[in-house]
Amino acid sequence: MKTFILREWEPQDAVWIAKAADNPSIAGNLRNIFPNPYTLDDAVWYINDCLANTDKKQISYAIVVDSQAAGSISISVKEDVYERSAELGYWLAQEHWGKGIMTEAVGRICKEAFARFDIVRIFAEPFADNIGSRRVLEKAGFTWEGTMRNGVYKNGKIRSYCMYAVLREEFAG
Repeated sequence: MKTFILREWEPQDAVWIAKAADNPSIAGNLRNIFPNPYTLDDAVWYINDCLANTDKKQISYAIVVDSQAAGSISISVKEDVYERSAELGYWLAQEHWGKGIMTEAVGRICKEAFARFDIVRIFAEPFADNIGSRRVLEKAGFTWEGTMRNGVYKNGKIRSYCMYAVLREEFAG
């Protein structure tokens, strides 16, 4: 596995993130809030938003490889009847795919979230055809709970997405 660190965002990460995130293969598997093309202004906005909103209900880290921010991972505690659940989101520069980084990063952030928050469940919702992301979750101990058929609209296409989750008592991290 390639070595990496998870750390809080820093303003100087914007240059690296703008370069890494400007990839239709990444944006095509994320929610529409993730722009394509991805500009330096988008990266500055994202980092500032992470820094402003990191509080008792969110963890948001840069994934740093070879001293450069190469991706993002976050966990956000939900609200209302979902207040004991948290959502996991992540992406990584394509050049680092398949090296075990994301599986390890998911394990690390989940361990921290279960220790820090009064939650019983962490979930993620990858698109059904995003096999790489689904494998990351499965390797990290998440369970596939089902497929929401035709559940999202992305880039002019109706797509299905999956529900994956890990419960506190199942997490081995």
